[in-house]
Amino acid sequence: MNLSLRSKALLPIVPATLLALLCGCASPPPPGAEPEPRISVVVDPRPTAAPVPPPSLTLDAYKQHVARHILDRNADRTFSGRLPPMLPAIVVVNITVDKEGQLTDVKVQRSRDPDASKVALASMQRSGPLPRPEGLLTPDIQVMTFSETFLFDRDYRFQLRSLAGPQ
Repeated sequence: MNLSLRSKALLPIVPATLLALLCGCASPPPPGAEPEPRISVVVDPRPTAAPVPPPSLTLDAYKQHVARHILDRNADRTFSGRLPPMLPAIVVVNITVDKEGQLTDVKVQRSRDPDASKVALASMQRSGPLPRPEGLLTPDIQVMTFSETFLFDRDYRFQLRSLAGPQ
């Protein structure tokens, strides 16, 4: 494209003229009208993290929380450390709690030792109320049932399967 010297001199003026024309297209406010208020927004230049929703418990995490609670309430009836190679008694209990953590039912599901069963049931009664099952119940379900296994030594002291190490 071959532009004359005069055309080249007008090139910077054309965009400025167009801009002036476009800005002048707005109609002036009517007489006596108040000017529109200016709104300013302050933007914090620091990056922020998105809000994190509260964690929902999994059933396994809840069972571990409950197991620690039971052990805390029955410290004199528990033992720690490695499990013996042969456990003299194992008791599985079904535990039903409401949304507040109140025990609504505790039943022995499996046991071969009536004395160990009595210790497990008494320990559960001493442990109530249990921690609330946050996030595990829906509005239309009022209770939940889960199981816990009591692992006994020969002195009828126990560990709970949810927290016990390897045997």
